Amino acid sequence: MLWSGWGDPALAKELPEPIVKLLHDLLGVRAPSSAAVSLEWVRLPPVSLTPPTLEALHAIVGAEQVLTGDEDRVRHTRGKSTPDLLRMRAGDGSDAPDAVVRPASHDEVVAMLALCAGGSAEGAGAGQRLAVVPFGGGTSVVGGLTAARDGFDGVVALDLGRMDRLVSVDTESMIAEFEPGIRAPEAERLLAAHGLTLGHFPQSFEYATLGGFAAARSSGQASAGYGRFDDMVVGLTVATPIGTLDTGRAPKSAAGPDLRQLVLGSEGAFGVITSLRLRVRAVPEEKVYEGWRFASFAEGSAALRALAQEGPMPTVLRLSDETETMIGLAKPDAIGGGDSGCLVIAGYEGASVEERRRAAGAVLARLGGEPLGTAPGDAWAHGRFSAPYLRDSLLAAGATVETLETAGFWANLPRLYDAVRLALHGSLGSPLVMCHISHVYETGASLYFTVVTAQDADPLAQWEAAKTAVNEAIGTAGGTISHHHGVGRDHREAYAAEVGPVGVEILRAIKQRVDPEGVLNPGVLIP
Repeated sequence: MLWSGWGDPALAKELPEPIVKLLHDLLGVRAPSSAAVSLEWVRLPPVSLTPPTLEALHAIVGAEQVLTGDEDRVRHTRGKSTPDLLRMRAGDGSDAPDAVVRPASHDEVVAMLALCAGGSAEGAGAGQRLAVVPFGGGTSVVGGLTAARDGFDGVVALDLGRMDRLVSVDTESMIAEFEPGIRAPEAERLLAAHGLTLGHFPQSFEYATLGGFAAARSSGQASAGYGRFDDMVVGLTVATPIGTLDTGRAPKSAAGPDLRQLVLGSEGAFGVITSLRLRVRAVPEEKVYEGWRFASFAEGSAALRALAQEGPMPTVLRLSDETETMIGLAKPDAIGGGDSGCLVIAGYEGASVEERRRAAGAVLARLGGEPLGTAPGDAWAHGRFSAPYLRDSLLAAGATVETLETAGFWANLPRLYDAVRLALHGSLGSPLVMCHISHVYETGASLYFTVVTAQDADPLAQWEAAKTAVNEAIGTAGGTISHHHGVGRDHREAYAAEVGPVGVEILRAIKQRVDPEGVLNPGVLIP
């Protein structure tokens, strides 16, 4: 993973000259005056861990698994939002952890949390109170990997990459148990040997971990067919500073509140996930993706709603608005080659693909859709993980580009769509704003926005003003502050407004009981 951008540096491409000219003519984008700094020039705070603390960490995981070198600290600093990358490219490593610690087992995680809370597994405290940031693939885009330092003696990144096993497969119940640090492609590779798949393919698929998917309530591009990641979780084991939580012993239960839901989406604030039991499916026999054109976003939305409510539901179902279709963002590796109207991508996986495709196609055609064949679907599938690389190319060209998302009920979706667009235009002047629906339900859908504008003299302040305006607009318009990116630090105050004062007190009470010293990812999720 590129420390100042996304993914494999070899896959990052410069924008074609016609696109650079279009950005300049349309938005006033100009090449930045200074290039991004190299890794060795990133400014880091000094390591604040004392020798007794380092020795105690060595005793738990081994000296070779406690990393304090500059490169390791830089690579575990923040996530992959545009503000995160702008800070790193400017050489700002002020949020770097003091150490990266790599446990190999649940017991080592438990001992780590006890130590960081001011004690140790043996009860002989090292004397320092350390904030702990659970770290998987490092793909958070909401400030979920930036711990509050105030009141702590240091910060430790708890890198779960060594906990990367497929523990067991139950083909009768269709459940697989994984450790949390396994990356999604490796999980799919191991499951494929059993003829199985999770079917979870978010844009972060190439680098994110299964533990991160659970901690952030991830939703994949095939959620219409396989469900969100939280739908797949049948059981969890969680390490907390006060002990171990085990959840999930049956498919459904009426035995009180479902404690899995406290952990899912908690972003490491209540504990560290050390094991996941996940529902799996058979590898699909066939995959077909196709495109449809609708005259307007409203008509396309009505067609998606009909499929969600009446069926049959495709495995993948997404709709780009007029601007996103025109720009061609559904094909990010061929940007600029768009078309008129609004593009729908419908994908079908599994058995009886042609039968389901014909039935869904009849609904889309009845509601005004024009079939485009499989070429648009194949192009989308080919570039489905390319958009973050495009973001890097746009940043390098001098554009501010970021994504944000929300969700609402069908009846409220047009109001929510308009509110976000108005907030972006009101705060940024005349940006390019694109949107798509990528997750649909019987009662509503998500809205995913991409915004591009010229960087001003202070792009961080520029985006902060826009983000504040959008957060307020989403709340006023009745949407949720996040459908699948999570809360982190960026959405913390908006989340508090969404759940209300009683909801905040419930969260604080849980936090105080399971993490009395407040060491678990402080500053994230809970105001």
